[in-house]
Amino acid sequence: MSNILPSNIAIENVIQSKMRGRVTYQGFVSSQIAVSFSYSKLYNDPSGKGYQRPIDKKRCKDFANYLSKGEDALYTPILLNASGNWEFHAYENDRPNYGRLICKKKATLMDGQHRLGGIKEYISETDSTLNVPFLAFHYLDEDEEIKLFDVINTKAKGIGTSLSRYLNRENDQISWVATNLILKPESPFFNKSTLTGRRTKDKNITLQNLYNIVNLLTKKSNLESLSKEKKLNLSLFYFNLIKELFPDEWEDNKMYRLTHITCLNALAIAGNKIINENFLPKSQQPDSVKIASLLVNLKEIDWLSTGDLKYLKGASGSKVLAGDILNCVKIN
Repeated sequence: MSNILPSNIAIENVIQSKMRGRVTYQGFVSSQIAVSFSYSKLYNDPSGKGYQRPIDKKRCKDFANYLSKGEDALYTPILLNASGNWEFHAYENDRPNYGRLICKKKATLMDGQHRLGGIKEYISETDSTLNVPFLAFHYLDEDEEIKLFDVINTKAKGIGTSLSRYLNRENDQISWVATNLILKPESPFFNKSTLTGRRTKDKNITLQNLYNIVNLLTKKSNLESLSKEKKLNLSLFYFNLIKELFPDEWEDNKMYRLTHITCLNALAIAGNKIINENFLPKSQQPDSVKIASLLVNLKEIDWLSTGDLKYLKGASGSKVLAGDILNCVKIN
């Protein structure tokens, strides 16, 4: 893609500074300018110096949807390399780092192509204008540019899905339930799970795993409409019952597979049907006596890691085991 601009662009109120000896510019531009004053060097650029992946339209759409949240939709600056084609002019001699930036050619976009894609879609749909923050290096050579892109996308790791669920627990019911399954001492997952997604020998269940488990236990059923407190109590009841029936299997995840994710997902899938078929609508509670009598039949399953379950993996393995569990409890 060409770096030619139809005409020079002037950006006001820019701060000039230095990072590790490199001159940088920080400021804001309107969204209309933001989507036109830079370009991405795709990995197959004829120069041989391209590095960006093709744009993912779904990620752009997701970001546009995020922007529709209004003032709560905050985002980080896009990162640019002006390649020496931008000129800074201070407003006053006694304030040499504050002034006007003249863009004579497009900058290369090192980080933020999906944000800009989402912004472009958002302003097109809403006919609105956003202030877009940017940080631009005055000059990086192509190899430095590629190296920085690589660091941003491989060395600087994201916060991870589990921690993201934790941070969003007050805005998302299932995240709240999953978080409390980890934090509450009466939970069977207490001391067996991690909030941050980092597994250890004893804590092999992540918050994201529990999010999926709660979702499987309640989705596409009447349970889905329950309050978060009732979903939590339901999850506590069901999995505490399983822990009480299989105390040794629950505690030893090396010898037994009961608390491996494939099996927990299977128990949640089966639990969705078991609870729904034995739920008391008037009290909005599960029929605990009936469900307990049904789950006793799970003793027919060999939970040993060296048994048949060692061959079950992933979503398909969970579905197969869920079917076996439902057969054991005589539910079709």
